[in-house]
Amino acid sequence: EVPKKDLGSCEIYPQALVHNANGRFVVACGDGEYIIYTAQALRNKSFGSAVDFAWSSEGTGDYAVRDSSSTVKIFKNFKEVHSFKPPFAVENMWGGPFIALQGNEFVLFVDWEGGKIVRRIDVVPKKILWSQSGELLSLICDDSYFVLQCDRDGIADAFANGTADEGEGVDGSFELVHEISEAVGTGQWVGDCFLYTNESGTRLNYCVGGEVITLCHLDRQMYMLGYVARENRVYLMDRNGAIISYKLLESILQY
Repeated sequence: EVPKKDLGSCEIYPQALVHNANGRFVVACGDGEYIIYTAQALRNKSFGSAVDFAWSSEGTGDYAVRDSSSTVKIFKNFKEVHSFKPPFAVENMWGGPFIALQGNEFVLFVDWEGGKIVRRIDVVPKKILWSQSGELLSLICDDSYFVLQCDRDGIADAFANGTADEGEGVDGSFELVHEISEAVGTGQWVGDCFLYTNESGTRLNYCVGGEVITLCHLDRQMYMLGYVARENRVYLMDRNGAIISYKLLESILQY
């Protein structure tokens, strides 16, 4: 059990708690608002109105928010620098190297500079998880997940050379690598390996090269907190706040 220590209270009821890329800040988002705190002392850094919040994979204070009218506002170093309204009703939003906007039957990736279209993919994910390099991502759907490869250099070249299509984005920017017929609960990329629990939280798996290997069976529903490379351990927690860890050598995952 984790010892409880009172660090303060949150003014909203959060539906999401998400750290930024370097772990220095954490956002609580819920009740149509967001509050950014420092991660360790939980001091207020910024706040505002939002129904969705997404961190960029680069920059300490770079993020996007979506308001109730589907307007997306982009912030750099905690200051608003751009806003745009997509020509469709946005149902969900995720961050990473690009902003992902979910429509009714698709997800649209746009860039952080001005919301320029990168590519539309005709699936409806529940969650999008990027690798640290930004070259691989998982689109988590209801009964399966898709592993895609992202050509970030090609996208940057297309925008720099003006060859990106304004309506269609960059051809070849994403390539389907694998489709795995398994529902995912929680997950994280470790290098080029996707580590995850299944939807019921009773199995810990990893996927590399399209092959899924079961690491262990869990005796109750567990949620992955994350993998700590310097300790070679993956940490999981149950609904009662009990944390367990498994030793898992990074060399095995990267084999």
